[in-house]
Amino acid sequence: GRHNIYNILAAVGAGMSLGMSLDDIKKGVEALKTLPGRLESVGCGQRFSVYVDYAHTEDGLEKVLKSLRELKPARLITVFGCGGNRDRAKRPAMGKISTELSDIVFITSDNPRAEEPKDIINEITKGINLAKNNYIIEPDRFNAIKKAVLEAGSGDIVLVAGKGHETYQIFKDTTIPFDDREVVKRILKEAGLCLQSKIS
Repeated sequence: GRHNIYNILAAVGAGMSLGMSLDDIKKGVEALKTLPGRLESVGCGQRFSVYVDYAHTEDGLEKVLKSLRELKPARLITVFGCGGNRDRAKRPAMGKISTELSDIVFITSDNPRAEEPKDIINEITKGINLAKNNYIIEPDRFNAIKKAVLEAGSGDIVLVAGKGHETYQIFKDTTIPFDDREVVKRILKEAGLCLQSKIS
């Protein structure tokens, strides 16, 4: 988001003060790689954007949603949940933030751990202004992501938040393979939404 731009500008300024050529600075900026799962774009040329982000706190979710709003999407569709056996106070706050800054929200499971996913979701919804009526509860994370992707249209942005780079999901004593990025790719491909053969 915006903080990355500030960091790049600071690096450009430092490079210039050290006498680096603009061509070398440009090459350095072009070679930058983003961190996996941090506002990571996932797609295959579909008519809308999908981003996966690790935002799992109210502050993180608010920042990423505000950054995506600056891109002026037709609609901002968010998928998120909260982890079990962790800070319960953030759950209602994240429900409030997500529904205030998104057009549609799919509330789902994250890593429920020893808690019941529906109990976590109920705590998330306590912070939502019910008059907004812009959220859908889908405890199954795969299905929530699928519904969000299939809901998206031209110019929309889908944000899948909370797990980012993680490649697993934790339920009680069971850990299963689950990577939001791979799930998005699979759904796009199976739904025939790809307009190019390469999926990134």
